[in-house]
Parts: sequence; C-alpha cells; structure tokens
Amino acid sequence: MTEIRTPRLLLRGWHEDDLVPMADINADPRVMRWVDDGSVRDLDQTAEAVEGWEEEWDEEGFGLFAVELLASGELIGFTGLSVPGFLPEVMPAVAISWRLGSQFWGQGYASEAAHATLEFALQDRGLDRVVSINRVGDGASENVSRKLGMVLERETVHPVYGHPLHVHAIDLTEFQA
Repeated sequence: MTEIRTPRLLLRGWHEDDLVPMADINADPRVMRWVDDGSVRDLDQTAEAVEGWEEEWDEEGFGLFAVELLASGELIGFTGLSVPGFLPEVMPAVAISWRLGSQFWGQGYASEAAHATLEFALQDRGLDRVVSINRVGDGASENVSRKLGMVLERETVHPVYGHPLHVHAIDLTEFQA
C-alpha cells in the first residue's frame, strides 16, 4: 500500500494498534456529530469499518489512509478516497473524506492530509474528478473543501438519514498539486 509523507503527517495503511485510538475518535460525540446519524461507534464497529476500508483498497486501488503525526507516531484519524455508493445521484464518483480526533482540529492537519490525498488521486490513481460530501452546517469540513479548491456542485439530502448535504467537486486537471 502507498505511504505519503507531508511536512507533518504520514498517510499509511492500517495497523492493528490503530484500532483503539480510532475507536476513541469514533466514540467522541463532537467528532461524530456530522457523520451519518451522529451516533458514536464502539471498538467492534470501528474494527468492522477499518476492515471495510482495507477491502476498498483491494477492490478499488484506493481507500482511507490512517493519518499519523510524524513527530510522535500518534494516530490522529483518517483521510482518503472512497466510492460514495450511498448517494447514487453523484455516481460514478470518488469522494475524499477525513475524520480527525477533536484534539487535532484547527491545526491544518485535515487540509494537509486532504491535499496530499488529492495529489495521490491525480498523480498515482489518474482520477480526473473528486467530490466531497458534507452535512450542511459542518463549517469546518466545508472550509477544508474550499481550501482544496473544490466548488459547491449541488445540495441534496442524505437518502437514509434525511439531513441536507453539500456536494463539492474539483476537476483534478485544474488542481494545483
């Protein structure tokens, strides 16, 4: 699996010892507020999710990276690419997403990791377009999307949970790597 280094981060594959820190992130109501129905996730649910993310790497050639601080080796969350099959109206598409522990918010880590992920999408995977799907009201994620050069493409509603979503997109031929 690909590893990507940025000035402060390592984007890498998942290790067994990532499960507890990722489960801690998923157990934080502030982090999960904007994810699906807002429910927190436990260790078993996190392990199941990581297994699915690893399968997507095998099936699609891309997926969600574990994000580690280079300075400390600490897992701070994930960023990466996935197929947003839950939202048929944007298909075919590849979506970029991120989730960091709340103690790592506001330090530019999400933007740094997401920028490296877009470079990976363009240069390593040859993708020509990437979307981000954010719940309306999640200003921090909207800000990351804008920093990446993504523009609002449409407003829609989550087909399962019924909350409003913004779909941002970027044509990677115009992305400044």
